[in-house]
This record gives sequence, C-alpha cells and structure tokens, in this order.
Amino acid sequence: MLSVKIITVGKLKEKFYLEACKEYLKRLKPMANVEILELQEEVNKPDGLEREAVKVLEAIPKQAYVIAMCIEGKLIDSVALAEKFADIQTRGYSSIVLVIGSSNGLAPVVKQRADFKLSMSPMTFPHHLARVMVLEQVYRALAINAGSKYHK
Repeated sequence: MLSVKIITVGKLKEKFYLEACKEYLKRLKPMANVEILELQEEVNKPDGLEREAVKVLEAIPKQAYVIAMCIEGKLIDSVALAEKFADIQTRGYSSIVLVIGSSNGLAPVVKQRADFKLSMSPMTFPHHLARVMVLEQVYRALAINAGSKYHK
C-alpha cells in the first residue's frame, strides 16, 4: 500500500480545518497509509526558514519521492496529479512526501531536495487551508486511479 507523508510547518488549531483534515484522512484510510507530521514554525527568529528546513529535511524518509508545495511549482490539474502518482508508483516508489511550508514558505534547500515542485494556484492561500486542499487532492488522485466516481 502506498505511504503518503504530509510534512507541514505550523500547528493546525482551527476546528473547521481539523474537521476537514479528519474527514479526508478517514476517506484515505483504505487507499493509502497517510501520516501528517506537524513541525514547529520558527516565525520570529532571524534564521527561522533555515531552522524549519533542517527539521523538514530530517523528517523525509531516504527513499521517498518528495513533492514541495510552492508558488513557483508546476500547475497541473487533478487528472495530471493522479497520473503523476501512478507514474511515481510505477517507478518503484512506495512513499510520497508532500511538504507544505510555513507562512514564510519553504527554504531553497527544501525545494532543491524535492523531486517535483507543485503549485496549487498562482493565488496565495493560508498554509492551514493548503493542508486541507492537499489532502483533498491526494484523495482525488487516488480515487481517480482506483476508478472511483468521486472525480467528475
């Protein structure tokens, strides 16, 4: 079974975001082993982004395919993401890591480690909402690949 790890910088506190994440994690359970790792945001420190990067890089399993969520990443639709996931698995990866940065974004070293850079939109979203959106898109991609009617 595919393993999906979502590394996020910043703690999710808002009840409505927590409930949405819980729902998608429940839906994903039969399709993949999904783990969310929350790392502490280092907002008010001069080297905060670099400190976050160290923690992110330490949390990435060695054999994982890494997708960095960043504004300069590639814009693709849901079907293309499903195809990307299928291709990743065909290439022998059993673990995918998606990295969502803090409100300060991701350090260049994290983006360099990524095998693929993905953008959800040219618009800016709160990173907490991005977590819900990433979970939904992972669910949608896996549902498409399973032949589900979820994606219309």
